[in-house]
Amino acid sequence: MRNLLFCFLLAFALSCALLLALIPLLKRLGAGQNILSYVKEHIQKSGTPTMGGLAFIAAAVISAAIFAERDAALPVALAVGLGYLAVGFLDDLLKKLRGKNLGLRPYQKIIFQLAVAVMASVYCCLNGLTVLRMPYSHAAYDIGWGMLPLGVLVFVATVNSVNLTDGLDGLAGSVSAGFFAVMGALLLLQGTSGALSTLSVALVGALCGFLLFNVNRASVFMGDTGSLSLGGFAASIALFSGNALAVPVVGATFVLSSISVILQVIYYKKTGRRIFLMAPIHHHFQEKGYSEAKIAYAYSALTLVLGATLLIPFV
Repeated sequence: MRNLLFCFLLAFALSCALLLALIPLLKRLGAGQNILSYVKEHIQKSGTPTMGGLAFIAAAVISAAIFAERDAALPVALAVGLGYLAVGFLDDLLKKLRGKNLGLRPYQKIIFQLAVAVMASVYCCLNGLTVLRMPYSHAAYDIGWGMLPLGVLVFVATVNSVNLTDGLDGLAGSVSAGFFAVMGALLLLQGTSGALSTLSVALVGALCGFLLFNVNRASVFMGDTGSLSLGGFAASIALFSGNALAVPVVGATFVLSSISVILQVIYYKKTGRRIFLMAPIHHHFQEKGYSEAKIAYAYSALTLVLGATLLIPFV
């Protein structure tokens, strides 16, 4: 427990220190966010430094590497998260160079996501990480190579859902912090992977540091650099610990973002009308007059409450 506390504190301190150094650098380099023209409430945010994910992900990785116990799954999870960070950074960089909100093409992103998802899922199958734990119980089943399609689904869905949730100040950061806090606690209670629980704690600490600079009004955004990496870490921790089915519960607000976009697109194509004022649905709530801070709080509270229900069988 002492190691987890020190890991959290180091990740928090490193995240704050790195962001204090990074934000002025991003400003000098002109690495500002290009705001979508139809999100009128965000026009004043144009030019806010982005790619803040570089700082808090680095803080989390360093802290986890120092304090986590040796576990074969840890370096794989770190590699996956950093791989997604790299593609997110490339996406953010292209947006800056082109001067508009268009980086990598959607098909380029999905090719990378599928490639990583397949490799990570095959890793699970080849290394016996094929036990699937049932939420709200102690039951677990070995699904063998059934982990391959499930793993691909979990990775692609989680990464894109976290990315879609990153649309308001403090939203993706606070929800992700809640997600990793619950996953860290769940893994500790299950006694499954001390290393992955330490990584979860490191991510919570780093995100808490980031939120000091990201809550409304944000001084820096995480960018795709941060959101894609967070999705990769979330999927890795869940999949490698056998808790893939816990993701839709503790990550319900991530799912909500994706479902709202899917429903909006399908309904608009069929009828020419919209279900929501804007999608993802957090923009709908914003159009209804709710503040960014209130929406972020509600999403975070729901994440923690739903996540807490997963811990009931172990306490």
